[in-house]
Amino acid sequence: MRNRANAIAAALVLTCLIPAAGLALVPYTQDFEGLSQRQPGALSGDGWLVYGNVFSSTGTYLYGYGPYPAPNDGAAFCQIVAGEGDVDQGTQQLVVFSDYENTDHADGNIIEANVFQEQLIGAGDVGQTWVFDFQAKLGNLEGSSTAAAFIKTLNPNAGYAMTNFITLDMTSIPATWSPYSLSIVIDGGLAGQILQFGFLNKASYYEGSGVFYDNISFAIDGMIPTEDMTWGGVKSTFR
Repeated sequence: MRNRANAIAAALVLTCLIPAAGLALVPYTQDFEGLSQRQPGALSGDGWLVYGNVFSSTGTYLYGYGPYPAPNDGAAFCQIVAGEGDVDQGTQQLVVFSDYENTDHADGNIIEANVFQEQLIGAGDVGQTWVFDFQAKLGNLEGSSTAAAFIKTLNPNAGYAMTNFITLDMTSIPATWSPYSLSIVIDGGLAGQILQFGFLNKASYYEGSGVFYDNISFAIDGMIPTEDMTWGGVKSTFR
């Protein structure tokens, strides 16, 4: 398969298959100001992962690859950038785009690039509503490219079958910063499953696909995560 997978060490792949958070959801917040724009491992060190899916031009699924540590080199999936923010976004932002290292772009196949955080759902999370908040603005998305934000759950005891896929279309958002939000109610059947939240795009023929994101938060409904949090690496306050 023609993709960037061959360039990544197997040890890193195995590491990324194990969610870092343990068996319980924990709040997460990130404004990208504390991450090094020039450090190749800045995003992976913060827990970001990537996964690619490839479809034919008619929508037939062909193959997938990942998960891998999120790169920060501008060639594939995502990168920390500077100068795209307004007052509330500070100096640095995240841009998510296609895997342009996958040469199936040239054949007209559709590359779906996923950039996400991953956690495990515990029994104590049941009954809670978790909210994925973020700010975004359109980048160089062009042609037939599309983009979305998502919350996804996967059941490792059923071949990683997808049990929830909650999305928000980001394809036609304005080129000015606005707030967006997704949420999920954790029911009893989700205990022990994997939860992912993040962003994806679909693109072909190397068309532009970038969308900018910032001020990301994942927390229980009513909780305001802050960077000095002490629960799961963050301290929590409530509205």
